[in-house]
Amino acid sequence: MEQRTLGRTGRQVGTVGLGAWQLGADWGQVTEDDAVATLSAAVDAGVTFIDTADVYGDGRSEQIVGRFTKGRPELTVATKMGRRLEQIPSNYVMSNFRAWNERSRQNLGVDTIDLVQLHCPPTPVYSTDAVFDALDTLVAEQKIAAYGVSVETCEEALTAIARPGVASVQIILNAFRLKPLEQVLPAARAAGVGIIARVPLASGLLSGRYDEHTTFSPDDHRNYNRRGEAFDVGETFSGVDFGTGLEAVRRLAPLVPSGATMAQFALRWILDQQGVSVVIPGARNPAQATANASAASLPSLDAATLKAVQEIYDDLVRPQVHHRW
Repeated sequence: MEQRTLGRTGRQVGTVGLGAWQLGADWGQVTEDDAVATLSAAVDAGVTFIDTADVYGDGRSEQIVGRFTKGRPELTVATKMGRRLEQIPSNYVMSNFRAWNERSRQNLGVDTIDLVQLHCPPTPVYSTDAVFDALDTLVAEQKIAAYGVSVETCEEALTAIARPGVASVQIILNAFRLKPLEQVLPAARAAGVGIIARVPLASGLLSGRYDEHTTFSPDDHRNYNRRGEAFDVGETFSGVDFGTGLEAVRRLAPLVPSGATMAQFALRWILDQQGVSVVIPGARNPAQATANASAASLPSLDAATLKAVQEIYDDLVRPQVHHRW
């Protein structure tokens, strides 16, 4: 798999990583055996970057990932912190950072975490000097090797990129979320900040496997967060109305190269965007993990295909999402 530098971490990572939210919670039940099998399949297929968070399954995802990656220094593990308390800026202080960091290091079984990201905090946090001073302290103490941010909006991303210590920005980027291409990716490239593309398949919409009759289990966020009832609605189907998303996928289908799946096409599109370091699709089973990783070996999409994706976005998706995030 092609390797790219993950921003200011300096670490080389495979272009397709693995998002481990599914291995913790909020996507229906995944057993630990299935989670380990999924991780194994991903790594066997060339994945070297795994992204988790302290709230995924209340630490379950971190624990599973930590046990799996023990003794494998070639793998880069990123986690996130900040959503264990009420989402107010005053909770983003050193004492909480230390507590969250200690818990994550125990869950992961490491002394130093490769990359810790603020987990979509309130917007004022990105402009608070004391927050980044605290993160610098954790780096100096070797509790973390590097830090980044996970953001909801492009404006938050641009504020973070201007911080000299921010190594990476994690942002929603997919064929249904094109706004980061305008300013965020160019700014990140100029600053040497890595871009981690999350929600790359729009919560599965861009897999091409869903239709109007698809249902989701009660404990799946695609059932209970369609209108942002639990967290930012942009995290579910990238904020696109389900019916609109289905229509957009039907229009995208003729663009998929022969021998590739819709999901692989969607991932290849992201990898073709200049400035992306790694894309982190989730997977619930080994077959999904292997198929996702193989997207890295597809040829780059041609200019006509990229233009067609833009036109479908402009026609169907832009009115719903472009102004919001």
